[in-house]
Amino acid sequence: MTAPRGRVGGGVDVAGRGAHSGIAGVLASGWVVGLAPAVLAIGGGLLLGGLLVSLLGVSPLEFYSVLAKGTVGSAFGWGQVLFRATPLVFTGLSVAFAFQARLFNIGAEGQMLLGGLVLAWVGAWTGLPGAPFGVLLALLAAAAMGGVWGAIPGLLKAKTGSHEVIVTILLNFVAFALVNYLLTRGLALPETVRTAEIQEGARLARLTEWVPVFRGAPVNAALFLACAAAVLLQLWLRLSPHGLSLQLLGEGPGAARYAGLSVGRLTVLAMTGAGALAGLGGASFVLGYKYYFEEGFTGGAGFLGIAVALLARNRPLWVVPSALFFGALSYGGFVVNRLVPRELLDVLQAVILLLFILFDQRLGRKRT
Repeated sequence: MTAPRGRVGGGVDVAGRGAHSGIAGVLASGWVVGLAPAVLAIGGGLLLGGLLVSLLGVSPLEFYSVLAKGTVGSAFGWGQVLFRATPLVFTGLSVAFAFQARLFNIGAEGQMLLGGLVLAWVGAWTGLPGAPFGVLLALLAAAAMGGVWGAIPGLLKAKTGSHEVIVTILLNFVAFALVNYLLTRGLALPETVRTAEIQEGARLARLTEWVPVFRGAPVNAALFLACAAAVLLQLWLRLSPHGLSLQLLGEGPGAARYAGLSVGRLTVLAMTGAGALAGLGGASFVLGYKYYFEEGFTGGAGFLGIAVALLARNRPLWVVPSALFFGALSYGGFVVNRLVPRELLDVLQAVILLLFILFDQRLGRKRT
């Protein structure tokens, strides 16, 4: 049976993918048109940011000069940006994965939190094998935990029709409460909000071991895992039958049923995969930086992943540069704090997102 033609999942042509079936097509399809709203939004946001800075009595030129030098103008700054971008890649991929089926995963924060706790619990196990098997075991356990937490809203939507946005938001609160309960019941060290340190066999190497100029920066090998996840997910969505089926559901339940697909099963798959990706978001902090779980370590990375996926138009490969951009703004708040309140960078993020939505809608109308 011939599947309906259409572009789904941020610009993937389901039925007519023959012209783009190679690796080059996977990496380059529609990138020029898709980048326009993001470029315009970032440019406009930076102009408006300069105006806000000038209203505070600071020279925009000085502001952006300090921001650039402190983030991408030094090796240490780059290391900090890469470290902050790493969990955003995982949470951005989580949101983008669910959206291939037109589902909204607002629960990446809770999924990442539970995944991080499992990373620390497995990593501290005295019987843990040495690296790299210890790392792999911890990562698989975290992905499984996140996947289970993501499967709950998927199952509820498939069986009862409940909206995944409401369920995932509520599950965030349940995750926070559950983690707090487990910490107070013995997982945390006495009079602390953190767990014991993980074993050597579960630790990820710091990049300073290979690139000495990053000395002092916490960026670690979890960055490579995040980038590999983005590439593999892009290829899986583009080249595998399950990936194409997931995107076909994004065209609408009717299109999926017409192709003989199970809407319920694909819904659970989408939310489970999204949860698994978010569950890996704590690897950088737990396995590669502090070597333990600490309450509140997510720092809103799950929610910021929504913005990362939005700016990336839900394309896995684009999630990486989008995460780098938001990572730079995140660390940039500390860099420019001597000039302006660091919350100004949060305002700048919001302005850029609003402009992106505006430009995307306007340019979308012109294309149609």
